[in-house]
Amino acid sequence: MIRIAKVKERYGWFGNMSPFPVLFEGQHWRTTEALFQALRFENEEIKKLIREEKSPMGAKFKSKRYKHSMVVKPMSEQDVRNMKLVLSLKLEQHIFIRDSLLETNDQLIFEDVSNRRGARHLFWGMKMENGAWLGQNVLGKLWMELREEYLTNS
Repeated sequence: MIRIAKVKERYGWFGNMSPFPVLFEGQHWRTTEALFQALRFENEEIKKLIREEKSPMGAKFKSKRYKHSMVVKPMSEQDVRNMKLVLSLKLEQHIFIRDSLLETNDQLIFEDVSNRRGARHLFWGMKMENGAWLGQNVLGKLWMELREEYLTNS
């Protein structure tokens, strides 16, 4: 099993708080989290404010400040498609990440949200409860889906 928990741990680059920049539609994004958060908005000024944030967590908090202006509902089908897009960009633009993902073979990938509260965490990840892993693990499933696509297309 591949556990995503903290950025500084072995597979920390799987997490959205890992500070990997990406290029998207001709714009440089300091972090994939900033791009992911900005994709929830149509307002260009809000997107710019999120893009200018230096850290992934800063981008997340900036996005929360403008939650009332979101056009993509968090955890919706479009939100999941946006996450897959962001992860794909991360893979395409950082060879180390792609190679590391492929080295995971067929192992389960999951975000460990055991120390977090709230339904959104159980949407993106899983937590241990009474000896069993609970949660939808959408983030892990997207990584595994992308891994399979890369293996199939290689």
